[in-house]
Amino acid sequence: MRPVFKVLIFSILIGIFACKGGKNEAQTPLRTDLPPEIAKVTAQIGVDSLNPELYYQRAQFWLEHKDAGKAIEDANHAIRLKPGNSKYYVAQADAYLVMGKAKLCREALQKAIDLNSEETEAYLKMAELNLYFRDYTQVFMYVQKALDVDPNIAKAHFIRGFAFKERGDTVGAIKSYQKSIDLNQNYYEAYIQLGMLYSVKKNKLALDYLNNALRIKPSSAEALYFEGMYYQETDDLNKALELYNKIVKTDPNYKFAYFNMGYIHMYFLRVYDKACQYFTSAIQIDPAYVEAYYNRGYSLELAGDVEKARTDYNKAIELRPGYTLALAGLKRLDSGDKTIKKTK
Repeated sequence: MRPVFKVLIFSILIGIFACKGGKNEAQTPLRTDLPPEIAKVTAQIGVDSLNPELYYQRAQFWLEHKDAGKAIEDANHAIRLKPGNSKYYVAQADAYLVMGKAKLCREALQKAIDLNSEETEAYLKMAELNLYFRDYTQVFMYVQKALDVDPNIAKAHFIRGFAFKERGDTVGAIKSYQKSIDLNQNYYEAYIQLGMLYSVKKNKLALDYLNNALRIKPSSAEALYFEGMYYQETDDLNKALELYNKIVKTDPNYKFAYFNMGYIHMYFLRVYDKACQYFTSAIQIDPAYVEAYYNRGYSLELAGDVEKARTDYNKAIELRPGYTLALAGLKRLDSGDKTIKKTK
């Protein structure tokens, strides 16, 4: 199993708290456990409860605090007060997506576009939604619609780059990510993606992009991870291990760092007991980490512990029926073939 490259995925954060009534109605006592920004808007709603913008603002805050239920309440309230405002439907779509209601999300975004053909945020979120379903034709179409309104939207170029990468077009991905950085010098996610792509290529440019990501987020585990990947891919194992250890000291739940330390000790260093310890740490963080079970099993197989290896291979197959690497591992155990191979 080659070391895992963590792929950024698009996500929408959450939240919200709804109030009813007009300016002169009696108000429900304010909660004292609300985050400060939400408490502030809630107090403003208590004074001006017919202002849709306040409900929209609170919906955004609730989304940030990961409460989609309250977010949808406030987005709906804003829409009832002013049904012609497209951005309120975008907020509604955000909440629906977090709730896993893709159909309602799409309908809300389409409503926003119908109300305002220049609602670029709706086009971009529609592109993201189609990216999730891997409908790249639709992704490119909606990205272009946003760029037709404003050609300088960094996020549009980033989404296009992600679609190119998913389709295997590395050249197109790099070009689009670079364009997003040209438009926004602090586009952290674009630096991460470029660092990842150049790490795969074993190109030293990876370090430049990842250092820029660290400039923006100095404690970024994923930036350090991909920097470690660059050194691992270029056979500087000590530097790679140094970076992976640095990650787990600050983020002990970063399973990919443990996995890669296990992989280095298994394949390169052939210190199988240590490899098993690292894979076990990854499994403790994520009990459904199929690749970690397989690689721990492979380490055990190479160390000669056939029965424990068999247990891990069977667990990997249980989690992912038909998993070819684990099936091949069981076949090796039955045949007695102990030749070490670089797993893929």
